[in-house]
Amino acid sequence: MTHGNDRKEYKFSDIIAVPEVKERFEKVRKYFFMRESTYDMSNRCNIRCEGCYYFNGDKQFAKENRNSADWKQLMEAEKERGITFVVLAGAEPSYVPELCKTCYDTIPLGCIASNGLMPLPKEIDYRIHISVWGNDATSLEIRKAKNMLVRQMENYQNDPRAIWVYTFTPVNIDQAREVTETLAANGQQITFNMFSAPVGYQGHLRHTPETLDHTRNTMMQLLGEFPDTVVFSPYNIVAHTHEKGLHDLFSCSYPRMNPSTDIGLGRSFRQYRTDLQWDRAAACCVPDTDCDDCRHYAAGSAVVTARMYRHAENPLHFSAWLDYVDTYLAVWVKGYEKGQNLCTELIEPPETDN
Repeated sequence: MTHGNDRKEYKFSDIIAVPEVKERFEKVRKYFFMRESTYDMSNRCNIRCEGCYYFNGDKQFAKENRNSADWKQLMEAEKERGITFVVLAGAEPSYVPELCKTCYDTIPLGCIASNGLMPLPKEIDYRIHISVWGNDATSLEIRKAKNMLVRQMENYQNDPRAIWVYTFTPVNIDQAREVTETLAANGQQITFNMFSAPVGYQGHLRHTPETLDHTRNTMMQLLGEFPDTVVFSPYNIVAHTHEKGLHDLFSCSYPRMNPSTDIGLGRSFRQYRTDLQWDRAAACCVPDTDCDDCRHYAAGSAVVTARMYRHAENPLHFSAWLDYVDTYLAVWVKGYEKGQNLCTELIEPPETDN
């Protein structure tokens, strides 16, 4: 991995004077209006995954509010305070499609995180992230569900809302090729995530420096061999397989780790539980995750993208950051098409500005 060191001092106008950099910046900046919050839609799930962050901590015990009028009122209030993008999570949101539809009718830009075993109605036109943790044998062992990938593909065949999110653990790294090949043969797309341990978890799914390195090499191989299937970039790979977690690399912007309420996520982000309440002290995109171990794709979608100015120190780092943002938008926003990666090498993130 190179450091991307360039001792020359650049003005921002110099960096975006490069035609392909300027074009990509103009493409992604159209989405700078996005302000997210997340919502636990249901405290029920039809599977039980080892290391699941939802069934860790207090949020799993929140009472479900299944009143559509209450959810409508919440969404209207969220829209009024400037939220433009919703992430509907769980346990499993597909248990309450009527509530998901209520959210969509009010804030039509968003994403649903699902295990994909119960298809969501087509009229809920959000992006849908379908989780996969290895081949079907591993899914049976870790997630206690049979034939998961086969069933997921049947439920979301030819569905432009769907993208599979492969969570790398130490035990499934070599299975990523099999899963990617299967999805490629079926015309589906895949992006990558890293298992990030819940608070207190010391099980065998925690990554080590050796498994991080193995994952990095595997991701690079798959990205190179399946460019139409894998939605990722070399800088995504660096950010999520680095020996340091996202907070140490970029300083987490979410309220749980960010006391400031002046700007950005510290001011706007909320993580609502199934009872429509939220707790600023616990609010982040993956609550009850061990922050030191967090390499979660959902966290990076905000933490890395928020560091534009830190990356605007030279054309190489800024190109890498643009690739990351381009990937983020393609993964999270239905209909957004990812462009070709501008930075094809693995470069170290710029030094912290804190």
